[in-house]
Amino acid sequence: MRGSGGTRLAVAALFAVCLTVLAAPAFAARAHATATKVSVTESEWKIKLSKSSVPAGSVTFSIKNAGKVPHDFKIGGKKSKTIAPGKTATLTVTLKKGKQAYLCAIPGHAALGMKGTLTVK
Repeated sequence: MRGSGGTRLAVAALFAVCLTVLAAPAFAARAHATATKVSVTESEWKIKLSKSSVPAGSVTFSIKNAGKVPHDFKIGGKKSKTIAPGKTATLTVTLKKGKQAYLCAIPGHAALGMKGTLTVK
């Protein structure tokens, strides 16, 4: 009976290692599913997104102004700061399933073509 304590400890340690190895992919998949990223490039007079659809939930937009005049980016009721030419900004928004309109909210820019629709699945 002297060795049974050591055996129990070894079995418990082996169980903990197995549980960690088996659970890690599930946690990684869940973390990945909640962090959608979309690159946005704005210029006169267009907006280009790196993805045409995203899963519902939190989406972080990395916005670059590749144009020669200031722009911003609005989607899901939130708007980025005004972005100077050559500069970048980020905007994180929680989106629900459906079609989400986006645009440059600087007066006149959307009318010139700086708008579109993102599909949220």
